[in-house]
Amino acid sequence: MDTKRRSRPPVAGRRSSAPAARFRKPAGGAARTPVNREGGPRRAAEGERPAGAKTRPAKPPKSVRSAPKVAASGPEDGTRLQKVLSASGVASRRASEQLILEGRVSVNGVTIRELGSKADPAADDIRVDGRRIRTDLRHRYILLFKPRGYVTTRQDPEGRPTVMDLLGRDVGYVYPVGRLDYDSEGLLLLTSDGALAEKLTHPRHEVPKLYEVIVLGAPEHEAIEKLRRGVYLDGKRTAPAEVRVYTTVKATRPTTRLTIVLREGRNRQVRNMCQAVGLPVRDLRRIQIGEIGIGRLRPGEWRELTPREVASLRDSADGGGAPSTRPRPPRTRRPR
Repeated sequence: MDTKRRSRPPVAGRRSSAPAARFRKPAGGAARTPVNREGGPRRAAEGERPAGAKTRPAKPPKSVRSAPKVAASGPEDGTRLQKVLSASGVASRRASEQLILEGRVSVNGVTIRELGSKADPAADDIRVDGRRIRTDLRHRYILLFKPRGYVTTRQDPEGRPTVMDLLGRDVGYVYPVGRLDYDSEGLLLLTSDGALAEKLTHPRHEVPKLYEVIVLGAPEHEAIEKLRRGVYLDGKRTAPAEVRVYTTVKATRPTTRLTIVLREGRNRQVRNMCQAVGLPVRDLRRIQIGEIGIGRLRPGEWRELTPREVASLRDSADGGGAPSTRPRPPRTRRPR
């Protein structure tokens, strides 16, 4: 008879008969350390973290890690990079932010893609598309009577004439402040001062802009009141406007002259507002921004603003300007 005891295979769900690891309870309520039968510390099994080992925090994925900031002379020094670009006349502040996000800006040889980065324009090497920007330029302020048939931009991908064609090459780097659509005419400011351009175009500064409009038809009182209170464009109501009604020319299709003062600037806003109340626009001319009027300029002519006029624009951007009915007549310069 075979006296050897046969080993039985383990049964699922049955508790193992192997002795469980005992724990030594240290004084002071610290964590228990597993011990073996001889009383010594039990060795950690393969893949098991040893007792008392410190846990390292997991690294975030690369897509979550923030980009390194390029410091200027010190952590407290420097100016936001988009503000430096704007003040240097590269582009407006919003356009400068886009340049940074596209990776076209570098500081001291490091490509910057984070909007919070700072730089010192007096000490750092700041470049856009590989070309170093100049921060010691004198700002220019130009008033242009934009004629119809010109696009308010520096370059047009469709090859249409732009307002830059009216200025010539001697004016240096300036860009339009705001916009006038292709079929509109009137006062347009161009500058290399990005900080002032930002204030003049941002709605929160409420810089007043005066437009002279010829609409088709004789407007009723209700339509004018809607323009004054604000109308809905693309699901958002426009800010209140100042509207005055002048003479109506009676003809087969009568026309009426209006003046409208806006303190915000949406795309084709005057035309879309009038169309929303049943008054199609035939002619549109902007004649004043803040206290600066178009004066005696003729379509295509331009001139430099005086220091007093620049100060007036700054005052308007700070909430102190309102359109006057008789702007001061300025000097003119014929296009070259």
